[in-house]
Amino acid sequence: MRRIAVLLVVVVMLAGVAAWIFPSSGHGAGEAAPVFVTKIPPGYRDWRLVSVAREEGELDDIRAILGNDLAIRAYREEKLPFPEGTIIARIAWSYDASEENNKTFGRAQSFVAGHPKNGVQFMVKDSKKYAATGGWGYAHFNDGKPAETAVLTTCFPCHQAIKDRDYIFTRYAP
Repeated sequence: MRRIAVLLVVVVMLAGVAAWIFPSSGHGAGEAAPVFVTKIPPGYRDWRLVSVAREEGELDDIRAILGNDLAIRAYREEKLPFPEGTIIARIAWSYDASEENNKTFGRAQSFVAGHPKNGVQFMVKDSKKYAATGGWGYAHFNDGKPAETAVLTTCFPCHQAIKDRDYIFTRYAP
């Protein structure tokens, strides 16, 4: 019994030393793992339009994809990977039938952006800070408050499917 207790203490000590020497985050000792983007980039609603998209299913929204100047330049020049400092924003609204327009057209055919929906999202390119997620930091804000980490951990696994496009779904619509 005493041998088992001593062995258990040794195993626990070795595990502790290993965890201290080899941090799981891949960063040096004392260096914190990068966090997801926690601040809304100022002035993002004045950025240029990259494209518009319609999502059905659970999301059920219409969205505008915006890019800062670096993003727009990279899109226009068809440069991949996107340069450091690129920020792409996604804002979304409900997808609503326009009764007023439909009345004018004489049939149901018009849909418009309704109330804001599904928060606002960002992707920020910083290859060093976000190396573990393909060089992109992800953010999702609801009413100006960052979403919980559990929400953000779903971003990169989905974006991995389009690694060849530097993890960006939206194509430029000039």
